[in-house]
Amino acid sequence: MLESYRSPGTTTLQDPMPGSTAAGRPEEPSAPVPAIDQLAHLDAPAGDLPAGEGGAAGVPPKQPAGRRRASPAAEPAPELSDAELRGALEAILLVVDQPVSELALAQVLEQSPERIGPMLDDIAAGYTAAGHGFELRRAAGGWRLYTRPEYATYVERFVLDGQLVRLTQAALETLAVVAYKQPVTRSRISAIRGVNCDGVLRTLVSRGLVEECGSEPDSGAFLYRTTTMFLEKLGLNCVDDLPPLAPFLPDDVEEFADATR
Repeated sequence: MLESYRSPGTTTLQDPMPGSTAAGRPEEPSAPVPAIDQLAHLDAPAGDLPAGEGGAAGVPPKQPAGRRRASPAAEPAPELSDAELRGALEAILLVVDQPVSELALAQVLEQSPERIGPMLDDIAAGYTAAGHGFELRRAAGGWRLYTRPEYATYVERFVLDGQLVRLTQAALETLAVVAYKQPVTRSRISAIRGVNCDGVLRTLVSRGLVEECGSEPDSGAFLYRTTTMFLEKLGLNCVDDLPPLAPFLPDDVEEFADATR
């Protein structure tokens, strides 16, 4: 029992009687305190708990190390119907600025790659059968819409009206040599054209139409080839699609070649 103590301006402090509080209210029953031996099991693994106990104070047992609850698997994207797939492909092909591969289209649309190729072939055949002024064809390893060759005159008139041709005659000749002789060295290009082509070749490289592709084993000279942009601009899928050069050569080309060796 605490002794009563009275001082001016203070109240008397007394030890409350058992079963009551200092204010005279009945003492509320306190929560049961777990036993010491139960507290020892709070951090114990689930396998070390006494039989019939799920953990002290209602705490669920800890999961063993390395075990995690599996997350639900992501649901696959719904398969598009043929009409929806056709429309989605046409919409994408209208806005691309370079040929797009079948794999890229399949990833964007979340569809099987096996459906993309046949559908693109069907779209291309439909455009051709309908006689549209554009066509869908493979170019540079992908697909892109192009205007038809029979309407090239009108397209050129619209695009080039009031503008100058970007590439000079020398640049076009040098580009043709690289396209048909690639990979080819700078000295070989100059020998074929009969003039120095260093400046023209630098222009083609800066325009992205020609690129270096290694060096010649014997001389160490740089080799040049056409780029993917070259195929894209010409609407070709590979360099093997270039038109044959023989019809454009003069009749005495063999004699001229022998004279320049």
